[in-house]
Amino acid sequence: MDARERLIFALDVDGADEAEDLVRLLAGEVGLFKVGLELFVAEGPAVLARLRRAGARAIFLDLKLHDIPATMRAAAKAAAAHGVELMTCHADQAGIFSGLDLGRTKLLGVTVLTSLGAEDLAAMGYPEDLRDPRALVLRRAGLALAAGCQGVVCSGQEAAAVRAILGPQALVVCPGIRPADKLGTGADDQKRIVTPEMAMAAGASHIVVGRPIRQANDPLLAAREVVEGIRRGLART
Repeated sequence: MDARERLIFALDVDGADEAEDLVRLLAGEVGLFKVGLELFVAEGPAVLARLRRAGARAIFLDLKLHDIPATMRAAAKAAAAHGVELMTCHADQAGIFSGLDLGRTKLLGVTVLTSLGAEDLAAMGYPEDLRDPRALVLRRAGLALAAGCQGVVCSGQEAAAVRAILGPQALVVCPGIRPADKLGTGADDQKRIVTPEMAMAAGASHIVVGRPIRQANDPLLAAREVVEGIRRGLART
């Protein structure tokens, strides 16, 4: 897999026109374009076809399905009917999709959001042995694997341990990616962050990058720098 195919760009914008412009600009450097709740709620499923026409070769529909079984299974079937390459559910409910034919769409289990730290898990009432995000990530990664998910979403800080559990073929998708000068700064809502190189060296199959590219003075140059980081990380594995 080429390094560019491993870069997922988050289209966290509120309109299809801006999303299309970003796809046209970045299609040569990005493997998958991620459509999350902001864009999907603003524009609806029709935006997926618009992004394909704009040049998106692959789409990651990141809705983090989490509801009663009947609703989740129906929503997953509806999403897969749009031909998206990847979609997400919460890992602890992944078993709901057992036996469901999603065609070519691969299902990823979201383990622990990269915006959460140990203090957040404690406040949510998790027992002491699961207040360490790594411990909870590994617990949920195991659930996702047992349920038949093709991979998981976790931070790069847990990627090596997750890779050891899931094996070489699984997808390990890591958001919370930041440049080296942002590590430890608490500059935004992400807490468990790593660089592109660190994530790939730890065993990630893909990384998700949004703001560091979208908010850059030159988004295309920023995307190319991320791809170079991916290459350096792969060279270390």
